[in-house]
Amino acid sequence: MNKKKFKTPNNPKFFKFNIYWVYAVIFLFFIGLQFFNTDITKKTNFRDFNNNMLQQNKVERITIVNKEKVFIYIKKEFLSEESFNDVSKQPFGNTTNYGPHYFFEIGSVETFNEDLKDVQTSFDYEDRISPTYETKKDVFGDILGWILPLVFFIGIWIFIMRRMSGGAGGGGQIFSIGKTKGKLVDKANIKVTFKDVAGLEGAKEEISEIVDFLKKPEKYTKLGGKIPRGAMLIGPPGTGKTLLAKAVAGEAKVPFFSLSGSDFVEMFVGVGASRVRDLFKQAKEKAPSIIFIDEIDAIGRARGKNAMTGSNDERENTLNQLLTEMDGFGTNTGVIVMAATNRADILDKALTRAGRFDRQIYVDLPDLVERKEIFKVHLKPIKLAKSMDVNFLARQTPGFSGADIANVCNEAALIAARTSKKTVGKQDFLDAVDRIVGGLEKKSKIISPNEKKTIAFHEAGHATVSWMLEFASPLVKVTIVPRGRSLGAAWYLPEERQLTTTEQMKDEMCAALGGRAAESLFFDKVSTGALSDLEKVTKQAYAMVSIYGLSPKLGNISYYDSSGQNSGFTKPYSEERAKLIDSEVSKLIEEQYNRALIVLRDNKKKVEELANALLSNEVIFKDNLVSIFGARKWTSYHEEKLEEEESKTKK
Repeated sequence: MNKKKFKTPNNPKFFKFNIYWVYAVIFLFFIGLQFFNTDITKKTNFRDFNNNMLQQNKVERITIVNKEKVFIYIKKEFLSEESFNDVSKQPFGNTTNYGPHYFFEIGSVETFNEDLKDVQTSFDYEDRISPTYETKKDVFGDILGWILPLVFFIGIWIFIMRRMSGGAGGGGQIFSIGKTKGKLVDKANIKVTFKDVAGLEGAKEEISEIVDFLKKPEKYTKLGGKIPRGAMLIGPPGTGKTLLAKAVAGEAKVPFFSLSGSDFVEMFVGVGASRVRDLFKQAKEKAPSIIFIDEIDAIGRARGKNAMTGSNDERENTLNQLLTEMDGFGTNTGVIVMAATNRADILDKALTRAGRFDRQIYVDLPDLVERKEIFKVHLKPIKLAKSMDVNFLARQTPGFSGADIANVCNEAALIAARTSKKTVGKQDFLDAVDRIVGGLEKKSKIISPNEKKTIAFHEAGHATVSWMLEFASPLVKVTIVPRGRSLGAAWYLPEERQLTTTEQMKDEMCAALGGRAAESLFFDKVSTGALSDLEKVTKQAYAMVSIYGLSPKLGNISYYDSSGQNSGFTKPYSEERAKLIDSEVSKLIEEQYNRALIVLRDNKKKVEELANALLSNEVIFKDNLVSIFGARKWTSYHEEKLEEEESKTKK
């Protein structure tokens, strides 16, 4: 026996009932009554009325309605004539239409009466027709006339209120504006776990304890410990803070409320604080649970720094409510607040104190080994060439974040697909790194031969000085093909170090000034092409003198304010000290410039050979420098470690 299938709400063909459908049907019904005309009264004019009806004595009576229209009734005995077929029968059925049968509009009743009197002068007195008068009111039309504009303005008001409330809530949108906009993430929809987060071993170790707190709280509370109330993820953009929070949601298997700091801020006063209260209320009801606030600096900025003094700062009210909620709920409610920001220096101290965000987890840029692990994750869906080496990719991307590495992998796949390759190879990844770091190649840019020669010697100067100095970053690639906003570019492999000495910073400055020094040495004139180099050197020199205390004359003094609270219009030093700082900076830069000139003079013929190779090939690599200058004397610690890993991989 076949069972009848009933449609269920899970069936996409099932339509849910909505009360607004009933309102729409009623509205359309009344509109139809208004505009669906069942009257077959035919329009005519005074001349036809006079010639075809009145003069032939076929008119039974005339009625003037509202002093605007004249309605004509034809005598019953004449309705059977062929000329009146259009008006003699009702539209539904074959019943006789007793009128009115014709109508026409008049401008003035007095004028119509005079005309009617004139055309009936030849009639007998008994046959003359005098009009009757009626006044009719269209009640429904009048009601509809003032209801429609009212409905229109109410609809506009509801639409504006829905837009201002951010689109949250249901039909009673204006009444749910104070409700939280936090999205409750279903644990079944979270596929990210700690296995998908590569590289961040230290951060994962700290964050995994929070997951353990939620799974086994009695393990810690029985010894007298308290579950942390909050954990803040701090680090540069793209390092994986939000991804780490998703992994926590996937591992903990508890209700996870996710929202952004900007979701609390609205144009209405008190909305942010109301949403904070509603968020924590829902989280407590579903405890144990996690609240994740991304970009918390949108509401967590230090109070009292608003430029609009005297105004009601809704952001500060929201922050006050957040502070109260975090310090107010009990330690055993099972609600943990997680937040992420890359601007921890501007956060309010009351927010980052112990008791609110007990743990601050720093998510730094990945080092060499961590980049290798991140590459392994992002290379899984990509069809790689067999000769592809992950160690090489990690080595070519110093300072790249996890998001940058993901972008490199995707860009390399796009470049390979653009050239119709079946696999993604080494050159595709190199082109992707070049595209991201330097921009798109502009081979069509018109450059004169003299300018091209100047660019070649400029880049050769950079390459030579960096190759000859111990602590300068070794060269990887040099090109004189315009890329992005630069006319030439050089790629180096900086050593990843935690501490930087004075000698290392001086070598880096000297290498940066090598381009300007080469122009002066070979052309006896300089160009504006060293702008970015000079900007970098000037900032580094001021940092050495006024921040790191590396100037013998100034001594061990730093004017750096890590809190950012004294960044006003006044300097933290006197005018005499400012002159001394400027003098030391100028002296430091000139010393390194002269040092670069000495290095280039000692290797003048080799610099010319390198510049000529650039002019002919447009791109040179590390191997070209080895053939010209010989092997580099110094090898960094990281290079040695990487070479060891590469040899192990080959074995």
